[in-house]
Amino acid sequence: MTFPSGDIVLNTEVSGPKIGAPVVLLHCMGGDLRVWDKVLPLLPETNHVIRVDLRGHGLSSCPPAPYSMGGMIRDVEQVLERLRVRDAVVVGIGLGGMIAQGLAVKRLDQVRGLVLCNTAAKMGHPPHWQAMIEDIKAGRQDDLAQRFMQIWFHRAARAEGLHHDIQKTFQSTAADALMGAFQALMGSDFYTPTSGLRLQSLGISGAEDRFVPPDLMRETIDLIPGSEFALLHKSGHLPPVDQPDAFAKTLTGFLKRIGHV
Repeated sequence: MTFPSGDIVLNTEVSGPKIGAPVVLLHCMGGDLRVWDKVLPLLPETNHVIRVDLRGHGLSSCPPAPYSMGGMIRDVEQVLERLRVRDAVVVGIGLGGMIAQGLAVKRLDQVRGLVLCNTAAKMGHPPHWQAMIEDIKAGRQDDLAQRFMQIWFHRAARAEGLHHDIQKTFQSTAADALMGAFQALMGSDFYTPTSGLRLQSLGISGAEDRFVPPDLMRETIDLIPGSEFALLHKSGHLPPVDQPDAFAKTLTGFLKRIGHV
């Protein structure tokens, strides 16, 4: 199904009973809602799960860059408004994790709990993102995708070919979507807003993630008092892809501990 957000539409997939406790899944930059395909069947059948393609990604509309983090947060907010979702646990990887933080700050009525995976309150530095934007402008998107796979997936996962699908997705993502995502990340710093959150939260980090190292993920989740942290061994930046069983078990355990099943 699709939902309007301003002058674009956002592709969304919903599963599980409508009366179930809602769980919102937000993917990484250069990915789409299929990042969660291996995890979805492993989650409690009682949960109402909402997966969203971020603007420019998957089957959602792709407006021209630049994008703002505020705009990407508003997209998810409007999807949840249309679905009349309240008190959700919002799960986000990378870019999706930053959107989750911003949504929690803005709409505590929509967000009951957070699960932040391989993300941070601030990711990278402006020159870092600008260099990637220049790569895309120069037609080096395929090379950029290959470099990302080297730091998103550890050697054993790449040897098994676990990166192939996400690499293809990254390569086929519109240039405006990637540049827009980089620009949104470039201008975002949630250290102060996230430190003001008071809600049930879990941080999940892949021990082999070289894009957002575990120490940075732990530093971010520690901003929220009473939060939990889980380290997944033999996993990189995308645990739902390279360790779906461990990720689903960790997420489900959290949902059960906070009574959200």
